[in-house]
Amino acid sequence: MANIRPFQCIRPNETVAGRVAALPYDVYNREEAKAEVEKEPLSFLKIDRAETQFDDSVDIYDNRVYQKAKDLLEENIAEGIFIDDTQVCYFIYELIMKGRSQTGLVACASIDDYLNKVIKEHEKTREDKELDRIRHVDTCNAQTGPIFLAYRSNSKINAVIDEVKKTKPLYSFTALDGIVHNVWRVADLDKIGVIQKEFSAINNIYIADGHHRAASAVKVGLKRRDACKGYNGTEEFNYFLSVLFPEDQLMILPYNRVVKDLNGLNSKEFLDKVSENFLVEEPGNEAWGPENKGSFGMYLKDKWYKLTMKKVISNNDPVESLDVSILQNYLLTPILGIGDPRTDKRIDFIGGIRGLEELEKRVKEDMAVAFSMYPTEINELFAVSDAGKLMPPKSTWFEPKLRSGLFIHRI
Repeated sequence: MANIRPFQCIRPNETVAGRVAALPYDVYNREEAKAEVEKEPLSFLKIDRAETQFDDSVDIYDNRVYQKAKDLLEENIAEGIFIDDTQVCYFIYELIMKGRSQTGLVACASIDDYLNKVIKEHEKTREDKELDRIRHVDTCNAQTGPIFLAYRSNSKINAVIDEVKKTKPLYSFTALDGIVHNVWRVADLDKIGVIQKEFSAINNIYIADGHHRAASAVKVGLKRRDACKGYNGTEEFNYFLSVLFPEDQLMILPYNRVVKDLNGLNSKEFLDKVSENFLVEEPGNEAWGPENKGSFGMYLKDKWYKLTMKKVISNNDPVESLDVSILQNYLLTPILGIGDPRTDKRIDFIGGIRGLEELEKRVKEDMAVAFSMYPTEINELFAVSDAGKLMPPKSTWFEPKLRSGLFIHRI
C-alpha cells in the first residue's frame, strides 16, 4: 500500500519557469555548473550547486555553500521568482523528446514506504554523496530535486492524467536541448481522491533514478523525527518529493562501456578469447548497436563486431540474466581483468544518449575497445528490485532527465 499524497509546492513564476528549470545537480562538474549559471543567472543550478557563487578556493562541502543555497532560495521567493503555492495539489509533468512523450505525477512519497520496502531500491548509495544532499535538504529546509519513481500502469490514474492534460498547462516551454516540458496542476478534490485511492492499492513502487536523493531525504526525515518526539506522521519531513511514471511511459537507453587496454593481449589473442563464449561476426562497416538481448556491439581497431552469447543464461536469477552481467561475467572480468566496475579506473561508461559515435571517438582517443549494449528493460529492473537484489553499476540510462527547480517541497 503506497502513500502518495498531494503537497503545497514552491514553484517558479510562470514567466520564468523555462529559465529556472535545470538538469539534475549531479550531471555537472564544478566548472560546468559554474558555466551554466553564468549563462543563465536564474538557473536553479545556482541553488542546487551553490558553490557556483564562490571562487574555487571554497570547498564544495563548505558550510557557507549550504547556507548560500538556503539564502538564494529564500531571496528568490521574496523576489517573486518562486511562488509559495498555498493550494495542496498534485502536478502532472510531461516531457517530450524527439516527439516521444512521457508523463508522470508530481507528488510526495512516504519515507515509511521507503523504510518498509514498498518503495524499492536497486542500487547502492555512497555515503559521501548522501551527506552532501542531506546537508543541502536540511539547511534549505526543502527538497529541491525530485526522485524518479516508476510503478505498474493503472488505468484509473491514467484516465485522470489524460483528462487533466486536455486543459491548458500551467507551464509549457522548450529547453535549450530541445526537450519540451509541460506541467498541469491537479487541484480538483475528486481527482485527487481517485489518484490517492488508486496508489493506496499499489503494493510496489520502484526507484528508477535518484537513489542518493531518496536516501538523503529519508535520513533528514528520521533526524527530524528524533528531534520532534511528538511527531504524528503528517509532518512534511515524513515525505519526499517525487515524480512517478507508469512503466509503459518510460524509455531506458543503453549504458555502453569502454575499456582502456586489452589486459596485455594483442587484438588476435583478445578476439580468440572472446570467441570462446561469444559468436563473433562482422556486421559491416557501419557502427552497430544490438537489436535484442544477448548480443553486443564491439568496436576494436577501427572495426565493428557483433557478439552473440553462445551459452543460454538461465532467467532464474534476475541479476545474472541481465546483459550488463553477461558482458561483465563472460568478457570484462575473465578476459579484460575488470574486477569491480565501480572502482576500476580502466573502464568508463557512456550514456546511450551520446550515440555510437562517442564510442568510436573514445577508442580513437584514449581507449582500446568499446561495447554497445542493448538497453535494460524496465521489467528487468522491477524483477531485480522484487528479488531484493541490486543492479550492477551503470545498468540503466533514463532519458529525458527530470528538471530541478520546477517543484520544491518545503519540509
